[in-house]
Amino acid sequence: MNAPVPTYRPIQQLPDQLISQIAAGEVVERPSAVVKELLENALDAGSTQITVRLEEGGVKRIAITDNGRGIPPEELPLALSRHATSKIASLTDLENVSTLGFRGEALASIASVAAVRITSRTPGSPHAYEIVGSHLGAVAPSSGAFGTTIDVQDLYFNTPARRKFLKSEQTEYGHCAEVVRRIALARPDVSFSLTHNGRTIDHWNVSEAARRSAQILGTDFAEARLELDQAAGPLRLHGYVGLPTASKARADGQFFYVNGRFVRDKLLVHAVRAAYQDVLHGDRFPSYVLSLDLDPALVDVNVHPSKIEVRFRDSRAVHQFVFHAVQRALAQTSATAHGSVPAPITAAEVRPSGAPAWQPRPHEQTSFGAQLAPSFSPSPFAPGSRWDDPQQGGVAQRTAAYGALFASGGSDQAAAPAPSAAAAVPLAASDRPLSNDDFPLGFALAQLHGIYILAQNTKGLVLVDMHAAHERILYEQLKNALDAQVQGQEMQVQSLLIPVTFYADAIEVATATDHQDTLKALGFDIAALSPTTVAVRTVPTLLKNADAQTLARDVLRDVREFGGSRVLIERRNELLGTLACHTAVRANRILSVPEMNALLRQMESTERADQCNHGRPTWVQLEISALDKLFLRGQ
Repeated sequence: MNAPVPTYRPIQQLPDQLISQIAAGEVVERPSAVVKELLENALDAGSTQITVRLEEGGVKRIAITDNGRGIPPEELPLALSRHATSKIASLTDLENVSTLGFRGEALASIASVAAVRITSRTPGSPHAYEIVGSHLGAVAPSSGAFGTTIDVQDLYFNTPARRKFLKSEQTEYGHCAEVVRRIALARPDVSFSLTHNGRTIDHWNVSEAARRSAQILGTDFAEARLELDQAAGPLRLHGYVGLPTASKARADGQFFYVNGRFVRDKLLVHAVRAAYQDVLHGDRFPSYVLSLDLDPALVDVNVHPSKIEVRFRDSRAVHQFVFHAVQRALAQTSATAHGSVPAPITAAEVRPSGAPAWQPRPHEQTSFGAQLAPSFSPSPFAPGSRWDDPQQGGVAQRTAAYGALFASGGSDQAAAPAPSAAAAVPLAASDRPLSNDDFPLGFALAQLHGIYILAQNTKGLVLVDMHAAHERILYEQLKNALDAQVQGQEMQVQSLLIPVTFYADAIEVATATDHQDTLKALGFDIAALSPTTVAVRTVPTLLKNADAQTLARDVLRDVREFGGSRVLIERRNELLGTLACHTAVRANRILSVPEMNALLRQMESTERADQCNHGRPTWVQLEISALDKLFLRGQ
């Protein structure tokens, strides 16, 4: 079937109204886009109190009132004119923009597809002024408080085809409410009120960031988050990251801001996701509220009509900074990170006077020199001992021993023999007084079905998955040992006897040519043989058995998108994780009480010990109050 031949028309200048409606197609995608633009203008005006009123999901009416500095009456027509703004005046201003809005086209675009009324009053004015319709409308005196009210009614009344693409009232309202939540989350210093069809839905007073995030994201996030505040040079990242155990099935709890602007940037999302990789289970998504502050000259916000995407001048530096900042915060996900806990006790503090330093058994050494299993002393609770014999008062003596351990901070040598210095069970008085919080996981009571360790701490009962916990301990030890071994050394590479060649598209060829230094730093020699062929000559020794072609494609993709690649680290960690999983204590292995205590002490001193390297939790806390409810105590 032949395509119809278009009718020839001479080139002509489009009328202003049509130009505005074309622009509105990019800026005013749906009612939520109107809410976003008007809220950003209100914040740029220095508002501290904003009210959002919606009717029929924002399609019938969107009215936003603020207490900002207002618009002088002589500037009201300009406010509705295309490309008229007070925020930039030159290219230099555009390259250093620090406001949320700057293009000067939002109000004009909205006015071209809806009925708009602006009422504003400046602090020095005796009354308010209003303008209706467009920049051609008359400015007239009106009543109103200090600030600005922008009333948008009958969205798309003159473009019915666009209106047909809108969803249901509830769906459109949901998008509008989400925009308000995003902006309110970034500005806890501003109070927000949201009403729909005359009913107040949300109201947030001025508060701190911690309280505002708890109000908007809920108590579940507030109870399972880590505070983050890191700076390096011109970059500062602050906010909250959710604990891995509080991950979600959808990525609807992720809020990232760049200089106060909510963005969806694949580079930033990738950096955070990579930081969670070791502690996140399966296809779960982390929750976080993070703000990146940097010099406006280092980021370009003028790359998308809705300003939802940004481009960084040094994307690799930003990616690495965000990754390491989040990774350091998540490294604190261990038992000692829950609550106010002193610094971990060192081996020197816990080793009795004259006692030799702990050494691993010969069979517990790996090629990296890492400890694969804790060394344990003979157990006084072993079967057949007086501690285990009910006829000799074993249960009572054991209970008394644990009471003494908690009372003395674990200084009873008879009750808890030394497992190892690495396990960090105190046996003698140290230079500082010990409290119950020195042992957040408490002390072992028993083993359940050869799988779980039951321990008692000051809060109640602790259940530990011994395989998952030991797997995380070994995994972290292997990573630390390998990092220490290769620190300061050049990347060990394996030359391929026969270079692996494969077909590559023009982008892959250009990446291999333009990023030779980065690729060699990662241990890869990838060269372009022709406009359509790439050859892999060397790979890192650790990955010499991997599929060179797949590996090279993954590295080229990461280098192109993020300025670097974590493929090497990810593949290395996969190997170490497998080794740790196969080496950790297995189910149905019977452990003595001191062995269980040694595992608890190692968990307390190991980073990310709250999850195994597959992202599953390693322990849970059952508080006394929860146990009382199970047995209806006090009811």
